[in-house]
Amino acid sequence: MKHTQLYIGGTWRDASDGGQFAVINPMDESHLADVSSATVTDALAAMDAADAAFKDWRSRSPRARGEILRRAFDLFTQRLEDFARLITLENGKARLDAVGEATYAAEFFRWYAEEAVRSEGHMGVAPASGARTLVYQKPAGIAVLVTPWNYPAAMATRKIAPALAAGCPVVVKPASETPLTMLALMPLLEEAGVPPGVVNVLPSRSSGAVVGAMLADPRARVVSFTGSTQVGRKLLHAAADTVIKPAMELGGNAPFIVFEDADIDAAADGLMVAKMRNLGEACTAANRIYVHAAVEAEFVEKYTARMAALKMGDGLDPSVDVGPLVNAETRDKVAAFVDDALQRGAQLKLGGECPKGPGFYYPPTVLTNVPDEAECLKDEIFGPVAALQNFTDEDEIIVRANQTEYGLVAYVYTGDMQRGLRVSEQLEFGMVGLNRGLVSDPAAPFGGVKQSGLGREGGKEGMLEFMETQYISTNW
Repeated sequence: MKHTQLYIGGTWRDASDGGQFAVINPMDESHLADVSSATVTDALAAMDAADAAFKDWRSRSPRARGEILRRAFDLFTQRLEDFARLITLENGKARLDAVGEATYAAEFFRWYAEEAVRSEGHMGVAPASGARTLVYQKPAGIAVLVTPWNYPAAMATRKIAPALAAGCPVVVKPASETPLTMLALMPLLEEAGVPPGVVNVLPSRSSGAVVGAMLADPRARVVSFTGSTQVGRKLLHAAADTVIKPAMELGGNAPFIVFEDADIDAAADGLMVAKMRNLGEACTAANRIYVHAAVEAEFVEKYTARMAALKMGDGLDPSVDVGPLVNAETRDKVAAFVDDALQRGAQLKLGGECPKGPGFYYPPTVLTNVPDEAECLKDEIFGPVAALQNFTDEDEIIVRANQTEYGLVAYVYTGDMQRGLRVSEQLEFGMVGLNRGLVSDPAAPFGGVKQSGLGREGGKEGMLEFMETQYISTNW
């Protein structure tokens, strides 16, 4: 928490109006730090800094950019524990989860250090004219990155690393709940060799005005956002006015399907990952859990026992599995979902009551016989609540799983790989975890369909979001 100012052009500075906002520790609601709150004036200064840095950065060889990203990976890996501790302090997630995020965040630097040198093009001959066509990728320009609070390190590096690999400078607007991790990353990038102005960070409580000003600036060429679908729609409207290339990773409502031939222990373990990773505060979290009626009783028993074994408390304690949710609003929303489901006839198997005392805690909770009308089946729960229903027919469950405006990720457990692939192809989701409760990987294209977003992050595709295709037509 050494740095709490804005980071613009390689220097630390106060907000232009001197404004600040408080960052709260969700474990005990104590005050962590006061952070500078950027204004529109600061946003334009950051755009100036990025613009000034663009020419030099894009002209560097892909290998030179890749070596800097590789050094960032090495430095981040050396400081995993420091970043994990900071993530826990401002986000609340338990230590094991925080170390997992820090490790995941570092991997994006390593992956894009390797991808930086693999921007491929091709040469061809136009069939009609005989002209030679040379096609290649070039940096798109300044990228505006808006990151969420649930993964303050990983969602930042997942955007920064491919942008820098592509040759683009960036301006980052981190979530107001968790700006400290992003600010702590800047000295590391300086040490790795990132030049001033290539990465700029603008924490702010005036998010709409600050991001809107940057999107209205003709120098902005990419906007990459991770967050709610509602905010994503607004950013898409703003990006349309200046025709900025959008990359949107939005909300989810993930189905988790357990067929009667599944390995029940493996499925229960998989759901622990898909539901409880990051305490359920993830767009990839299993939200609608469908278990075949023939194995429902066994599955519920085994899964509930696993949830009951989790220890809740201060996330800095290595023995703790479940920390607090990020803020009171998130906790209260989770509690409201549970209350609504119970009022509509769901059965409570575990949890369901907020503990007394400070902190934004909510216990691991299991609900069965959740009716279709329950609000938790229509919206992201974003908490440690498993809402279970049963089914009996394959075709029926595919229809039910697809009955959502979202299409980020789905999970399928079955002992029949032919069935698994058949069902996966019919699911209207950008990603499917087939007998796996974890789909996120720096080497894979992360993203959804329908109202869950546009574009992909990670993999080869992630760097292309920050590049434009140009072709040259000539004869010789």
